[in-house]
Amino acid sequence: MSHEPDARDAERIALAEAWIAQDPDPETRAELAAIVESVRAGDAAAAADLADRFDSRLAFGTAGLRGEIAAGPNRMNRALVSQAAAGLAAYLLEHAAPGTTPSVVIGYDGRKNSAVFARDSAELMAGAGVRAILLPRLLPTPVLAFAVRHFGTSAGVMVTASHNPPNDNGYKVYLGGEHHGSQIVAPADAEIAAHILNVASTTAVPALPRGDVETAGEEVVDEYVRLTAASAAPGTPAAQPRVVYTAMHGVGWETAARVLEAAGFDAPALVDAQIAPDAGFPTVSFPNPEEPGAMDLSFERARAVDAELVVANDPDADRLAVAIPDPDAPDGAGYRRLTGNEVGLTLGWLAARRAAEVSGDAGPSGSLACSIVSSPGLEAVARAYGLDFEATLTGFKWISRAPGLVFGFEEALGYLVNPEVVRDKDGISAAVAFLSLAAELKAEGRTVADHLDEFVERFGCHASGQVSIRVTDLSRIGAVMTRLRAEPPASVGGIRVERIEDLADGFGALPPSDVLRIVLEGGSRVMVRPSGTEPKLKVYLDAVSEQGSVAERRAAATATIAALEAAMRELVA
Repeated sequence: MSHEPDARDAERIALAEAWIAQDPDPETRAELAAIVESVRAGDAAAAADLADRFDSRLAFGTAGLRGEIAAGPNRMNRALVSQAAAGLAAYLLEHAAPGTTPSVVIGYDGRKNSAVFARDSAELMAGAGVRAILLPRLLPTPVLAFAVRHFGTSAGVMVTASHNPPNDNGYKVYLGGEHHGSQIVAPADAEIAAHILNVASTTAVPALPRGDVETAGEEVVDEYVRLTAASAAPGTPAAQPRVVYTAMHGVGWETAARVLEAAGFDAPALVDAQIAPDAGFPTVSFPNPEEPGAMDLSFERARAVDAELVVANDPDADRLAVAIPDPDAPDGAGYRRLTGNEVGLTLGWLAARRAAEVSGDAGPSGSLACSIVSSPGLEAVARAYGLDFEATLTGFKWISRAPGLVFGFEEALGYLVNPEVVRDKDGISAAVAFLSLAAELKAEGRTVADHLDEFVERFGCHASGQVSIRVTDLSRIGAVMTRLRAEPPASVGGIRVERIEDLADGFGALPPSDVLRIVLEGGSRVMVRPSGTEPKLKVYLDAVSEQGSVAERRAAATATIAALEAAMRELVA
């Protein structure tokens, strides 16, 4: 379609040419130059593309930066990352105690440009006067989170887009000191963002000074391995479950292998096609263990070796997926992936039990924590063991800050099992914890499925579901949230609404968040919120049944979830 360039196109072309002049990456310079020429030639699609890249900027928030690798300020690229690094350096210098030099440790995964983004960041932060330490090679996100505390740095940066699509990358920021290596929260995000914008508006990237960078030795990885292996059940594993492992084309296996060996576990059978880091993610269209089809190769390998457990890390190994044998699994897979809530409740029960075992006469102390959209079943576990319970806003930046934290989890396959070592979700330490439990169960002649039944018998069936609406127009999400606030439902799925809690202005001890919590009669609930990292509206469903046999409890809770899901799909359409 033809398009006559107008004054606004001319403004964008000028911005694009200025961007090209400061972009250190020849690939994105050429990409943007070609778009500019197409706009000048009257290409309507190119004009729309240029507008999308330059009418807004990739926002820096508590999740850092995340987006598609391409040219322009609304994409992930070397110029944008350089501005972010300089802005973060300015923030650290501003907050450093008088006479001290702030410091940062930087890690990176195996995605496209991760290593170069990390190197740029380290050199630019060093040039600004910050001590910059680069991890020795591509490593999992939990190793970087550990390194912040290990080195006692002021901050940490991890270059990763976790389980996002293949051509995405991102930038996660952690703070040391009083923050103990947790991810940033407000107001640090806004302060860092302001410094980034100041750099972008005042200084061209080539003019930013670069400095010398320290490269960490292998001892930081060795120490992470030692401490993570030590978090397993003490002594030799009681039994050796047959396990299949996949790294989902990410960076998890090398470190996970060392941890499992140090903890005394036999080497698992591997999904060979997915074990080495590969930025192209050739066997999965979306490298997220939660996505349909992502674990098909794992199940194929598991059937071949008659595995009792399938363990998957996402590409940066901060998440864990677990699957168990299930003859009723669809499509003859033979295995069922446990939900994040099932794994979280299982690990939470394990953590509570361990806390009780070492507590002495005073009884266990500390807290179990999960995000407000994760299963409320964790509160039942905490109550049974005399532990505190904390429900936080979504994200480990909040979960990791729960007072007296013993264990925390989020339904999106994130688990914090070792808070004294890593204050973030950690798919490797979570895998070790789960394998320790599986080994204990096998030694007693029981399975993980048996253990899940025991949970239902003791704490009730806490069933969960989710409705996820992906959009191309972000305004649609805002429109749905506005409508639900203006016209709240009186019932959902035939169950009466007791109350609706709007977290927009904060609720109790929770900071403000764009979340609606719909509390239903009988203990069920519905949570509605926009995704913080993807263009999605997410609806979380929870139901509980404490009456009857295990089978009856499951049937009742599952039926409630099905009714809630059908109703919410219609309500948010």
